[in-house]
Amino acid sequence: MTYTLVKNGTLIDGNGGVPIQDAAVLIKDNRIEQVGKLDDINLPNEDVEVIDAENGYILPGFIDTHVHMMMEFTDIRKSLATPFSYRFYQAIEYMKKTINAGVTSVRDAGFTDVGVKEAVENGLVLGPRMQVSINPLTITGGHGDGWTISGIDTTSPSYPGLPSGFCDGPEQVRQKVREMLRAGADIIKVHATGGVMSPTDHPEFTQFSLEELKIIVEEARFRRGIKVMAHAQGAEGIKNAVRAGIHSIEHGIYLDDEAIELMLKHGTYLVPTLLAPVAVLEQGKNSDNMPAHAIQKSLEVVDIHQESIAKAYKAGVKIAMGTDAGVMPHGTNLRELNLMCNVGMSPMEAIVATTKVAAECMGWDDKLGTLEEGKLADLVITKEDPLANISSLEDQTNIVTVVKDGQIVKDLRVGKASLVTQ
Repeated sequence: MTYTLVKNGTLIDGNGGVPIQDAAVLIKDNRIEQVGKLDDINLPNEDVEVIDAENGYILPGFIDTHVHMMMEFTDIRKSLATPFSYRFYQAIEYMKKTINAGVTSVRDAGFTDVGVKEAVENGLVLGPRMQVSINPLTITGGHGDGWTISGIDTTSPSYPGLPSGFCDGPEQVRQKVREMLRAGADIIKVHATGGVMSPTDHPEFTQFSLEELKIIVEEARFRRGIKVMAHAQGAEGIKNAVRAGIHSIEHGIYLDDEAIELMLKHGTYLVPTLLAPVAVLEQGKNSDNMPAHAIQKSLEVVDIHQESIAKAYKAGVKIAMGTDAGVMPHGTNLRELNLMCNVGMSPMEAIVATTKVAAECMGWDDKLGTLEEGKLADLVITKEDPLANISSLEDQTNIVTVVKDGQIVKDLRVGKASLVTQ
């Protein structure tokens, strides 16, 4: 039995309330035992390891509900010349960067198999806890199909543990859901529309019929009670996904009033990924990595994307933070928060979106998302007040300490941890 006391900081607990000064969090093994004012904490009569927040800010571990831990976009020529297994070793660095950004939990939106998740769980590598979708379901010629007009197919290969996601028609989609569940999927991912990065479609193109989407939701829910997340950018595809009972809409670029009303009616989550088109344009300007079609489509959507998310926020749609990390470099996840504030959210609302609401979206709100008694001890200490400057979270040197599951996994503090003997 191990006790750890985090003290000498201002608590922002993830619930959206007024921050608590002179706060402390008492951790027993990997769970929070007490939280509140330091003077109100009852210390046990045994040794307690002390983490001095050094007048910083204590927050829940951040959650990104849309990442791709096994990829980081690069020039296709380099990708084609890279050995297949190399990506697993690259992912070790991606996961470390994610932790260093203060992101302790993620929902992987494609291309990460259950072995990567288990390697983190078993302590073989450092990384965030994960929900994995294995491989997204996609139609022939749709988003996720890397076939090019030259006849060369750049789609990432399937392998044991990562079955192909291609499916057309009701029976094939049912089979593919079963294959993803068999491979260990925690959530099913489906491409309900075209996208920015795919070479042969457009974000407004609708993929999968309403019947097919309903089968996907039904099969996931009835077999294992698993939810479905949908890459959905065009208005009709978004509405089809919501009507089918899909749990969260990813991107939501072309949201119209009817789509927003449907999301409110069904309680559907929106994961904006505002950073994705911004990052595509940045990389297109600064390197040769981005294909011309992705740059052109990002130019088309970047403004309407922000307008759509602003409209959904004002209407009261539930928004969970997600970035599409992998399209942009891993470890830059918290840039998303400033973009969320730019469309109308307050800094506190953006923090709640990447803690409490993100945990609710993932079905983990009973154990994560807020600093409360009984929850897993995931927390972050920052030097600068994120409520005064939300952009400060983008600087990893400002993320001083990261605790995951009761263990310090990053620590830049001068004093480090000390031991108090009772």
